[in-house]
Amino acid sequence: MADQSTSWRDRTSWSRERTAPLRAFLRTESGSAGVLVAAVAAALVWANVDPHGYESVWQATFSIRLGDLQVTHDVRTWINNGLMTLFFLVVGLEARRELDLGDLRERRRFVLPLVAGLAGMAIPALIYLAVNAGHASAHGWGVAMSTDTALALGLLALLGREVPDRARVFLLTIAIVDDLAALVVIAVVYTDSVDLRDLGIALAVFALLLAAALRRIRRRWIYVGLGLAMWAALQASGVDPVVTGLAIGLSAPAYSPARERLEEVTVLVKTFREQPTSELARSATAGITSSLSPNERLQTSFHPWTSYVIVPLFALANAGIHLDGSFLRTAYTAPITLGVLVAYVVGKPVALMLTAGLVTRLSRGRIRPPIGGAAVLGSGTIAGIGFTVALLIADRAFSGVELAEAKLGALSAAVVASLLTWIVYRLTALLSPARRARALQGDVRLIQDLIPAVDPERDHIRGPIDAPLTVIEFGDFECPYCGQAEPVARDLLEDADLRFVWRHLPLTDVHPAAQLAAEASEAAAAQGRFWEMHDLLLAHQDDLSAADLVGYAAELGLDVERFHDDLKRHVHETRVAQDVESADLSGATGTPTFFVNGQRHYGAYDLESLKAAVAEAAALLRGSAGGSR
Repeated sequence: MADQSTSWRDRTSWSRERTAPLRAFLRTESGSAGVLVAAVAAALVWANVDPHGYESVWQATFSIRLGDLQVTHDVRTWINNGLMTLFFLVVGLEARRELDLGDLRERRRFVLPLVAGLAGMAIPALIYLAVNAGHASAHGWGVAMSTDTALALGLLALLGREVPDRARVFLLTIAIVDDLAALVVIAVVYTDSVDLRDLGIALAVFALLLAAALRRIRRRWIYVGLGLAMWAALQASGVDPVVTGLAIGLSAPAYSPARERLEEVTVLVKTFREQPTSELARSATAGITSSLSPNERLQTSFHPWTSYVIVPLFALANAGIHLDGSFLRTAYTAPITLGVLVAYVVGKPVALMLTAGLVTRLSRGRIRPPIGGAAVLGSGTIAGIGFTVALLIADRAFSGVELAEAKLGALSAAVVASLLTWIVYRLTALLSPARRARALQGDVRLIQDLIPAVDPERDHIRGPIDAPLTVIEFGDFECPYCGQAEPVARDLLEDADLRFVWRHLPLTDVHPAAQLAAEASEAAAAQGRFWEMHDLLLAHQDDLSAADLVGYAAELGLDVERFHDDLKRHVHETRVAQDVESADLSGATGTPTFFVNGQRHYGAYDLESLKAAVAEAAALLRGSAGGSR
């Protein structure tokens, strides 16, 4: 046992932890798409009903004055250069979280999103340049590069279960690279001149911000002050100040809360429960907050605001175009509109398909998309929705009629890209189940979140030993939620191709009887009756004293004397500790935590949610089996 335990530690640190892999992020992005579409529609109606009123609102000036220092901009500029800094902060945070905890923590998996993201910008830009060759408008090639993550994910959500979850994650990882590179283009290409003194001040302020983060200073006003100072310095230097958000986001580390830290928090909460004073309330609140990573705290604070308020407000301020027959006839023959439209609708899917095939071939299959060919094509077509960053760059590259033409091209591309994506997935749905699974899921080699893998010689398994589908639960016999999950686990076992595995995670700081109950189940296992004891313990979660446990042993007809001796001498304490170590290595800190075929299950653990996770795992297996034939 000791040797096996030691072998579990032979892993790199970034493979041991993983928090929710973008699930909350995806939900927020998808949900906000409706608000964004409504804002675009409102902007178009407003700009056509009252064009003068529309422009007068956004061109109104607003000043901030501090002593002799004064910054004056129109409202649209404050939104584009100011509030959108928070949008790029969220982009930077998500990029850092993916690198620390997501699929990109396996560094070779960064190759495909990086290449696909860059190619997905380069090829559309080249198409735009080809259409605009010989025209002054060629300098606006940056408009035709970046995918609008919120709109793309939101429209994918409308297709429902036809789109595999991993297609959404694949698109998001590429969009992160896309957004980062687009911001570099804004800072380098669409910056007229740079004041090196102010740029140096901005870099010095950023160094102070990093030092504060490394010293784990927790006073929020320090970071707010430094962030504002960095933004002001970049604004004065001539570099687009939205870079501030990206820099801060990338510097915020992401990590799972350590179990030891969570136990300390439990002590603080218990102390407050015993002495409910304001001082102890502050202490408990600070302890709970500090157990989360800076990345998680910033995401929670800013992501809903950027998705539901800032980006829709940006769309309302920038998407308004005065449309009439004369303008439309001219615009749809203009190189700017055609360049943007063709670049997005053709360039994005071509880029993704080419790079996916090329990287797979050059790596001899070691690096491949986490989805099938149809899903890659669907990701490419939906990536043709370029809105938020496209308008941001268009505002810097063009003005007047040219700006309106660029906006029309981006809006038209979004409509055509959505239609093409719907066609791709509808055609895929017509395939036979096996071919559809291959087309959507592909031959997937997923990163395993579970450490170590299930071992039939060691683990407690219910169901067929060699079943292709495995559901693992880290549980605590005193945890009421584990009791609620027990009927769900039994219902899952109705699937003949599934096995269920229990691993111990007694949360002794909140469930004092859980450790001894876990050892009791192992004492029963030593006599061949683990599952019978498991069922009794979960059925009697309020009665887990030593006397109760011995009574259950007698009820099961065990050798009570041997059972009692095992409990008294804690014979199985090491066995339970190994399961707890497995939980730590796998990033499981609470109960119940489920894994499906080695992949962490996030979200609800009701029957419908777990069955959906099992169905997706089965589809992945079918796709892999089909791809290997």
